[in-house]
Amino acid sequence: MSRLTLALDVMGGDIGPRITIPASLKALEYDPMLSLLLFGDSQQITPFLSNIPKALAERLTICHTSHQIENNQGLTYALRHSKGTSMRLAIEAVQKGMAQGCVSAGNTAALMGLSKVILQPLKGIQRPALLALLPTIEGKYSVMLDLGANIDCDAENLYQFALMGSIFAENQLNLVYPRMALLNIGEEEIKGHQAIRFAAEMLEKDTALNYVGFIEGNYLLNGKVDVIVSDGFTGNIALKTLEGAAKNVIALLKGKSRHHLLKPLLSWLMSKLFSESYQRLKSINPDQYNGASLIGLTSVVVKSHGGANEQAFSNAIKDAALQVRQQIPQKILAGLEKY
Repeated sequence: MSRLTLALDVMGGDIGPRITIPASLKALEYDPMLSLLLFGDSQQITPFLSNIPKALAERLTICHTSHQIENNQGLTYALRHSKGTSMRLAIEAVQKGMAQGCVSAGNTAALMGLSKVILQPLKGIQRPALLALLPTIEGKYSVMLDLGANIDCDAENLYQFALMGSIFAENQLNLVYPRMALLNIGEEEIKGHQAIRFAAEMLEKDTALNYVGFIEGNYLLNGKVDVIVSDGFTGNIALKTLEGAAKNVIALLKGKSRHHLLKPLLSWLMSKLFSESYQRLKSINPDQYNGASLIGLTSVVVKSHGGANEQAFSNAIKDAALQVRQQIPQKILAGLEKY
């Protein structure tokens, strides 16, 4: 395990330092070779760092910023007023070589926009994409992209997403010739809008990729394919629908119901009858696998859920560290040149 430094936008997300700072400490405890640059309001940060072990304090650096990008700010406004914000300075720290990767739970559009301008896309990539590992009911993972970075995509964009997703799956999941599919409203070749059908034609002609056709939303979690490709609009809705459904079912199994008399029965059934299934269901909870990568950039940038809890944000930090150590951007660039 090699030493590395990550830059964190600790003001991002729905709650900010109350979540991001304890999560940062968890990540440091887990990874003794990790150091963190904390970009944010020092007055809000320092109360959470009192009485921490010296070994952790030595691997933390507070970088005070008086401004932040709000989640409700539009992209144009956020970019124009980004100077001196915690998000921009965290990304610039990567550009300047002070850190090898960045993590933020802030405004997704602003994070993508600033990362594209400051860090730049990899050579040949038109649009970086938002990618995540999606847990399957078999206990494995599928790669899914785009999850919201690009609302409108043409066939070339989808083709490039497929290339990047395949390379990511090969390296992150140790797969050979990963199976790939386009998310669509049906499996028939005539289904879907023009961009999807054109992308399918491009993928079918590329023998270096293991394209298996279209996949529908009801098969996203069954491990039918290793890489799922879509535009950001469709992908974001699909992912959040899955996450929301999983959270609601988990809440039901835990007995979080207005019917108090059913709680003991539901809890007993969960522990006795549905133990294995319940553990698999929990893996779909975004708190367990939180962290989506802005793939296609020259450096690692990980976007955490805005509503992430401590464990979830800590997992996003761990994911960023793993990608840096595995040199994912460099491998994607080498893979693109090969393809």
